[in-house]
Amino acid sequence: MRAGHPLQLAVGPALWGLWLVAVYAGLALGCLFGAAAGPDARRGLNVLLGAATLCIAAGLLWQAWRLWRASPPSATERFVARTGAALDLFAALATLFVGLPIAELPPCV
Repeated sequence: MRAGHPLQLAVGPALWGLWLVAVYAGLALGCLFGAAAGPDARRGLNVLLGAATLCIAAGLLWQAWRLWRASPPSATERFVARTGAALDLFAALATLFVGLPIAELPPCV
């Protein structure tokens, strides 16, 4: 998708929303089905969710950088690209902020 496409404005928030649903659902299902597996399985759940958090944040940061460096020909497309970059950066920061407890807190408490 080109940098000035209007859908660029929705990509970052949509990825963040999908990640948020996946993390909360993954944690709930992991605690539900992993309770009998023991604490090692629950620690593995934290590692898996933490890795997913870092991957999504890295993808959003890459997308923000790509959009910021793009130079579409028209002013409208430049506005869309820069606004999309800002939204992607905000989504990446929100992903890291919400994902921070994954690294610090034990799961299923």
